[in-house]
Amino acid sequence: MGSKSILITGGTGKVGKQLVQHFLKKNYNVIFTSRSKEKADSLIKEFEEINSNKNLYSIVVDLVSEKATDKIISWCENNSEWPNILINNARNLEYLKIENGYVSRKNWIGEFTLDVIVPYELTMAIAQHPNSRLESVINISSMYGVVPPNPNLYEDPKNQSPINYGVAKAAQIHLTKELSIRLAPNIRVNAISYGGIEGRVDESFKQRYASLCPMGRMLKDHEVIGAADFLASDNSIGMTGQNLIVDGGWSVW
Repeated sequence: MGSKSILITGGTGKVGKQLVQHFLKKNYNVIFTSRSKEKADSLIKEFEEINSNKNLYSIVVDLVSEKATDKIISWCENNSEWPNILINNARNLEYLKIENGYVSRKNWIGEFTLDVIVPYELTMAIAQHPNSRLESVINISSMYGVVPPNPNLYEDPKNQSPINYGVAKAAQIHLTKELSIRLAPNIRVNAISYGGIEGRVDESFKQRYASLCPMGRMLKDHEVIGAADFLASDNSIGMTGQNLIVDGGWSVW
């Protein structure tokens, strides 16, 4: 068994999957959440070869439900497995839908709940538990929590750039700062703001993105790993309340 445990919310998503694979290879005990049992089981099967120590676990839970945190805490209690590191990463693309240039109240509430309220509740529940071993919390944010979108990136900005996403991610970055003070000195809380990652967009979007970004390209899947590995490790022992921006330079101009 790995000497440390890590809990990653949204483990079957684009970023989550990279994080699960990376920390599993480093022999952490990896616990991840997913809304879908089918996706969770599929991920465990996919990583069977690198899971030789059988230290990959799933918790099937809808994080926006009121009892979600209770379910995760119960799992930890029942399995005597408490995370040293928590990565708040879960996403729901449904909340990014726009109708006629307008974001619905439902999607505002959903995005804010998943980006701010859930990370707060889960972090506090684990941190305050008598058996807690929590050392480091990493909130997965976005460059759009740092700067607003550039309309030139989109063919139809009003319907392709959801305002609730960036506003909620900005709040998440501030939550990171608040929690870093409230949980000091024993628990470090930091955020990572990623730029656009390849995979969900067409070639014309990639070309527009490249023209607006100093590095001239989107991030590749594996490039999400470095900052998370750093913040999970003792190499960042002196850091808390910080937001590492991994965006190819997007937000500097």
